[in-house]
Amino acid sequence: MRLPQSASLDIRLLENGEEYFPRVFDAISHARESVLLETFILFADEVGKKLHAALLDAARRGVRVAVTVDGFGSHDLPPAFVAELVKAGVHFCTFSPRRRLFGVRTHIFRRMHRKLVAIDGDIAFVGGINFSAQHLYDYGPRAKQDYVVELRGPAARQVQDFLLRAMPEACPCPPPRVHSRAGLAAPTTVRLVTRDNHRHRNDIEFAYLDAIRAARREVVIANAYFLPGYRLLHALCEAAARGVQVRLLLQGKPDMPWVARAGGLLYSHLQEAGVQILEYVERPFHGKVAVIDDAWATVGSSNLDPLSLSLNLEANLVIREPAFARMLRARLQALIAERCREVPARKHDRTLLDVAGSTLMFHFLRRFPAWAGWLPAHTPRLVSPRAGDPRRRGRVIVLEGEAE
Repeated sequence: MRLPQSASLDIRLLENGEEYFPRVFDAISHARESVLLETFILFADEVGKKLHAALLDAARRGVRVAVTVDGFGSHDLPPAFVAELVKAGVHFCTFSPRRRLFGVRTHIFRRMHRKLVAIDGDIAFVGGINFSAQHLYDYGPRAKQDYVVELRGPAARQVQDFLLRAMPEACPCPPPRVHSRAGLAAPTTVRLVTRDNHRHRNDIEFAYLDAIRAARREVVIANAYFLPGYRLLHALCEAAARGVQVRLLLQGKPDMPWVARAGGLLYSHLQEAGVQILEYVERPFHGKVAVIDDAWATVGSSNLDPLSLSLNLEANLVIREPAFARMLRARLQALIAERCREVPARKHDRTLLDVAGSTLMFHFLRRFPAWAGWLPAHTPRLVSPRAGDPRRRGRVIVLEGEAE
């Protein structure tokens, strides 16, 4: 179902790979000075190969190109795939690579989960879609439902500036020349909110909390992995108690079986507080979006689970534009009407095991943010395996630790 875009030409919601990939590939093909890209997953499939070709073409025509992928999410990239980019001059980075142990990936903590693209300081993309064919409908029953926002003008410069700070050694790109309105201050209606393990540990969570606590009519949260901290759970229940309609759109066909079981332990408590829970049942739901009172919206990479809220590097847009919020709400309402089922409340048939599991889960969520500080973190350092070879325009850089 195609619905109208935001009234602002500077903000466009893109749904799934069918809308996103052609827009980002076209923008890269018209890049003049710089392409900065971070992604959790890059596969050498049909989508990855199209991105590969676009980046090669940009680098060969003199555009400065920098790419950062996560060592866990992009663990199977063929060496030749990366080597060709490096040879063309692309500054290719891997965040926290780890060797497999008995064939198992060991990157358990501190993942670079952001999905950001910035081009010439004029155009940017922020959302939850990786560069993978899994985000195309014809991938099949496991194709993922997700969203990206395309920004133009001053708002896009926020993303460019953040990426220039996030990977300065990996991308010695000079600040781009100002084109059109890109040099003006970013509008207050659009704000890039990030999460790291230093000065911005709770920024995304607090953005949600402030908006939920200020809600007067409606809260709609659509999130792939819903296991939020105690503060968010309490805020949602409080909102419902004061008469706000609170709806959660979650995965009905999760791509990870533990998601349904862990999140399900919280369902009864939320429903007893008046929260409506819906599950998207067509295919895996991968989105990380929300709309509150048709005035506040967020789209980004951050799930509402312990990994995203306490460990991963994440990036969300917070958008205070009624036209955009209404349009995102309409998209979500279409999913709810056509492809979701409501989870029935279980008021009388909860077993002692259910009650015990819910109690343990609440205590876990209450304390996890503090425990996260004890979990393994990486010492920030840069390793350049190809340093010293003056013939190479590009380098492979390994980012061990935080990119901030």
